[in-house]
Amino acid sequence: MFYSLRNRLIAIFVVLLVFSFGTASYLLFNQSRSIIRSYIESSALEKMDEYGSFINMAFTQIYDLASLVFNSNAAKTWDNALSDPSLSTGDKMLANLSLSQFLTQAANNYSGVSSVSVYRRDGIRVSDGNEIAEDRSFLDTTWYRNFVSGGARWVSAHIDPIEASRSKPYQVVSLLLPIGTFDPSSSRSVLKINVSSDFFLGPLSRIHLGENGTIFLLDQNGNPLLSQYEYYTHPEAAGKVREIRESDALQGVDTLQNGQGGTDILVYKKLPLNNWLLVGLVPEKDLYGKLINLRVSIIVFSSVLLVLSLLAAAWLSYGISKPLSALASAMRHVQKGDFAGAKRRIPSGRSVRNEVGYVTASFSNMVAQLQQHIQKEFELKLLRQQAEYKMLLMQINPHFLFNTLELLSSLSMQQRTQDSIRVIESLGKMLRFSLKISEDIIPLRDELKYLRDYASILQIRFGEKLAVSIREAGELDKLRIVKFLLQPLVENAVKYSFAKHAEARVTVTAAREGDRVRLTVEDNGPGMPPDLVRQLKEEESASRFEQILGSASRQIGLRNVLARCRLYYGRLFTFEIGSEPGHGTRIELILPLQEGMQSVPSADR
Repeated sequence: MFYSLRNRLIAIFVVLLVFSFGTASYLLFNQSRSIIRSYIESSALEKMDEYGSFINMAFTQIYDLASLVFNSNAAKTWDNALSDPSLSTGDKMLANLSLSQFLTQAANNYSGVSSVSVYRRDGIRVSDGNEIAEDRSFLDTTWYRNFVSGGARWVSAHIDPIEASRSKPYQVVSLLLPIGTFDPSSSRSVLKINVSSDFFLGPLSRIHLGENGTIFLLDQNGNPLLSQYEYYTHPEAAGKVREIRESDALQGVDTLQNGQGGTDILVYKKLPLNNWLLVGLVPEKDLYGKLINLRVSIIVFSSVLLVLSLLAAAWLSYGISKPLSALASAMRHVQKGDFAGAKRRIPSGRSVRNEVGYVTASFSNMVAQLQQHIQKEFELKLLRQQAEYKMLLMQINPHFLFNTLELLSSLSMQQRTQDSIRVIESLGKMLRFSLKISEDIIPLRDELKYLRDYASILQIRFGEKLAVSIREAGELDKLRIVKFLLQPLVENAVKYSFAKHAEARVTVTAAREGDRVRLTVEDNGPGMPPDLVRQLKEEESASRFEQILGSASRQIGLRNVLARCRLYYGRLFTFEIGSEPGHGTRIELILPLQEGMQSVPSADR
């Protein structure tokens, strides 16, 4: 009964009138000076806590980088080289280049770091990006003198000549550390890590106190660490900051008299890690101004509600005919199968629940469910094929890895060090290639390179008893194929050839023939029984992938390759098997031509 239009109309008039006066009395009674205190303590301090966590994270990264350089052999070797008078100028230059490369690699690992430099008292400066200079001007800079004489490790926002030379005229905040010692006054070299001032200022500027309030980041001396020079327009805050530093409180809210005769609210939070201080200043009248604006808004809002109550009846009657007309138009588009056109014409959901809104929502849900059902039927087939493809791909890596580990074990027992190193190098290249499971389609050149690494491992294992020949015909540079097609076939060819003969001869050919790519693997093995060839043809044609995934037969490598080719290329893929018992086997994979980043159209698959 409540959702009928008549009852809803009565309820709307009552609610509008009661809500207007109730809202006004509630807001006027509860909005008071407690808003200021609640706002400062719950909002500003919470945001300061978040910014404090950001500062701690930034400190961790900067100190990690400083520790990496301070404890590195590269820095120690460089310092010793430049201090050795017996070394030539060329050797010292090589030492400078080596340190610059190390600084470049170290700085690239930390996104917040702008540049890293090491300065020596003899005027040498080495920076990341292969920058080496001899300039003694830094010896007269304020930051260097303060560091040597007073041990000041942090430098507030300033223009660094290195950043300016790199077309980066922004200000930076710097961390200074001695190299080779913990005493700045006795160190021959000093490490300077520059971080963009905007790196700290950006998150800080997003913390707002009222309309005109500002939060400042102060160093241990009470001076702005960033380019927030407007702090000096609040000289009365300096004394309060000194009191805060002497107190034991880590955060809080206080008040002070400003130079204009008004009152400012001061909120602060200490950052113990570097003895920095976050100080927020906001005029008290700024926050009281919101209460005044709120009172005016309530009066205006009540007046608007009275007007709306008069227009509600007309609006409700109009709200019935218009959605019904749009709903009829949407139904005609559904009959034609045009779901997109129907969705555009279905009226949007109404905040007021009534019979028309219920019918509209039900019809909208019906259209959405019908469209989703049609899409899911199509997408489920694609998802099922993709899942089967990934499972087939995962069968290859463990199978090969176990064989290679057994070979390494054998080489180690025979103390064949050089061969072990070659196997490890080849295995490393193959693993880097094979672990990229997200890349299903790769350049044919990469597949052949992977196969050559695999063949080099087999050659070490079998020596002269094995001969693997890889041939290329036609232009292959831009061709792309499905990953891991040749290695399983070569692995089977070698295994079955040795089962029949004392020597194994395997030939792999990759040829471009018109709009096709032909991959051939031949061996001198025992051949393949005709029944097995016929069975493979039937399995591949019927796409019985679940049998391949659970198969324990010896031909899983070949089945895997055929199944993956069928999944990706569809009916564009064909294969041929030429074999006679006792006379070897020839397997040919015939794939559609695919160049560059071009994909095989799903419609052709």
